[in-house]
Amino acid sequence: MGIFREQSKQRLFVHFPAIWAEKCTENTFAAWAIPNFSWREGENRMQKILIIEDEALIREELKTLLSNAGFAAACVTDFENPLTQVKAQEPDLILLDINLPGQNGYSLCASIRQWADTPILFLTGRATAMDELQALTLGGDDFVTKPYNIPILLARVNALLKRGRPAPAPDMLTYHGVALCLSAGTLCVEGRKVELTKTELKILYDLFQHPEKIVPRLDLVEYLWDNAVHIDDNTLSVNITRIREKMRALGGGVVIQTKRGMGYKLCASPDT
Repeated sequence: MGIFREQSKQRLFVHFPAIWAEKCTENTFAAWAIPNFSWREGENRMQKILIIEDEALIREELKTLLSNAGFAAACVTDFENPLTQVKAQEPDLILLDINLPGQNGYSLCASIRQWADTPILFLTGRATAMDELQALTLGGDDFVTKPYNIPILLARVNALLKRGRPAPAPDMLTYHGVALCLSAGTLCVEGRKVELTKTELKILYDLFQHPEKIVPRLDLVEYLWDNAVHIDDNTLSVNITRIREKMRALGGGVVIQTKRGMGYKLCASPDT
């Protein structure tokens, strides 16, 4: 293999991705070539990967590697407000380090998950099982440690991109003429509307997702906790009471029934 002996190959993979990407076209490296999913199916554009890494050398290496692999690579360079840059870039995938100045990768991942389902691959020098567990628990989709093996990293990137993004959630859910508008946070009937609190909106969203089915109280509480609304069983009852009052004031043919010992059910009013 000349200069690409086994000993040299490992250094080449870890530190010189641009060289590796170029040499991938040679027969010597053909066995390590990775299938390319850089074009979004049905769209005339390259898939964009956003790199959130504070070490400039690693950041530029990753950008070169991904660009040579056919992706549109962008980098966060201002770490005072990285979320603004994530929203502006609208990436198809995010490579995220943990040890960042200001907001760390864990916190940033949790913040992104409040409004986006963009795949997040943690790429970090922290390599304990607890680091990986916390990253995945907070919404990360994969976890790769440094120094990374380039073929494996690209394979993980391609696997996440190949899954694709889930279809965007509808902005409005309707049941028996009653509409729940998610972006406005309102409940509407024939042009009339009432404002909902964040907790009320999330409770109704879960119920509207399962009309005419019993949603257990514990499931509702767990759903709310998963969506950063921390309530207990008693607070849930208070919120259900408030929602019922708003629904009665609004009118319409929908009620929330209590199934004792089981939970709540969104159903048509007996009067309709």
